[in-house]
Parts: sequence; C-alpha cells; structure tokens
Amino acid sequence: MTPERLRRTMIFLNTQRAALVKDAFVYQPDCVIFDLEDAVAQREKDAARIQLYHTLKDLDYQGIERWVRINALDSDLFQEDIRAAVAGGAEGIRLPKTETAEDVQMVADLVDQAEVAFNRPVGTTMVMAALESPLAILNAYEIATSSPRLMGIALSAGDYTRTMHAKRTVKGLELFGARSQLLLAARAAGVMAFDTVYTDTDDPQGFIDEVKMIRDLGFDGKSCISPKQIGITHDIFTPDPKEVLHAQHVIQAVQANEAKGVGVLTVDGKMVDIAWVEGAKRTLKLAKAAGSYRGDLV
Repeated sequence: MTPERLRRTMIFLNTQRAALVKDAFVYQPDCVIFDLEDAVAQREKDAARIQLYHTLKDLDYQGIERWVRINALDSDLFQEDIRAAVAGGAEGIRLPKTETAEDVQMVADLVDQAEVAFNRPVGTTMVMAALESPLAILNAYEIATSSPRLMGIALSAGDYTRTMHAKRTVKGLELFGARSQLLLAARAAGVMAFDTVYTDTDDPQGFIDEVKMIRDLGFDGKSCISPKQIGITHDIFTPDPKEVLHAQHVIQAVQANEAKGVGVLTVDGKMVDIAWVEGAKRTLKLAKAAGSYRGDLV
C-alpha cells in the first residue's frame, strides 16, 4: 500500500460512461473514484461492474490512483463489487455510508478473500470509509482505527445534513462540527482526511473559498465532481514560494542545531522547534507534487 502519497483531489466518475472514464487521466487528478453506487441506475449495476473490470485492466491511468466506490452494505451488490474491484487491480475501495468499525472490518475481510482468489498480494488493496450520518461522525475514531487497510476517512455531506435537519449553506457552518470531529479522529488515528464534494459547479468562487477553508482546517484533500475543480484544488494546496523557502530554512536550521542540543530556534523571524519539521516537510512534499520544489529535504 502507499498510504502516504498526496491525495489532494479525488474525482468521482460514472463507471458506465466509457467516454468519461477513458480520458479522466488527462485532467491529472491525484485519484479517480469509479462509482458503482449513486451514479449507476439499479438495472445497470451488473453492466457497470463489468465495465469497471475492463477499465481497470485495459486502461493506463499513468500513475493516477484508482479507487472504486462500492454499493452500500445494506444492498445485495457490494460483495460482487469488491470482487470486481480487486480482480481488476484497483488500489482501493471506498465504502459508503460507513457507521461502525465493524462495517470496515467486514469489507476488509472480503477484500482479504478476493485478493487470495484473484492472486493479488494480500494486504495491498486499501479501504477508505465515507462517513455520512451523525452516528458515523460520533464513531469516527473507532472507524479510523478499525483496520490496517484503512487509508483515510471522508465526509459525505448529503445524507449527513439531511439526517441532521440542516440546510446546506455557502459558509458551511452546518458542517463545521462534522469536519472538526472527522479531522480529530483522522489525526489521532494517523490516517488521511478528505472533505465532501462541492455540488454547485457554476459557483467557482464558492468552491475556491471552501477549498481554502478545508486546507486551513487541515484536510488532506477534496472530493470532486467536475474536472474544473481539479486544477483549482491543486493550486490552493500548492504552497507559495515564501512558504517553500521558510520550510527549507526550518528543516535546515533544526538539522544543523540538533547535534548541539538546541531545541528552540529563530528562523526567518519566527520561533520554531523540532515539532515544526513535520509541517515543513509536508509543505515541501506539496510543493514537489506541484513541480515548484526539486530539492531533497523530503
């Protein structure tokens, strides 16, 4: 597994639409999510699963990570979804409507079985859990620590706001509690955290504002529904030159003074200590992904 890679953007693709899925790598998202759930009509589930298998087997996504959103555990579809995803070689499975650690563990067990059945190295298929209800948010930490396969947890706001009797707003106050709880759980568990989709594709400024907010809160990435959202998200998550330079200075200064036993330093006029190094390395990692840093400090 590669749990530490950058996943700033994850774009949902309707698995049935061959014209859409075959060219998705052109937009350079960090990940694609082939959707077998909401995007696929009930009568087309089998056809979509077959399309998924051949897409995974036959198309070169040029290093873009490939995920599959399976149908919910209260359906009679998810087991075959898992088998098709694993047989095709997907890097990960996104579990919708996750509410308990047991949900993740059941899926992980089925992935174990599928990896054996289709001769894939056991343990290589990751799982991501989408939290979509008040119960899921309350159980966020238990879900985040439920399985070694779990790469991250993601907020899905549609069902959450509905069950909370909340109204979706541009400012997102109705999601602040859920976002905070999810982030706390992810950081405590050492997994990644992803924000929900922004559904108004005709409101680019609203999308920009939301991505800036979730970046500042600490999310690792954003779920997307339009190719137009990918470049915007990457730009927002890319550190500016001053941030990159400061991150370099922090790492270099801490390394230079480590042997001297100096714990607190002044770097570029700011007090820093060894705890700043992790953040500085993440800054350089983001910059390297964007092509604006080519050094070797990460």
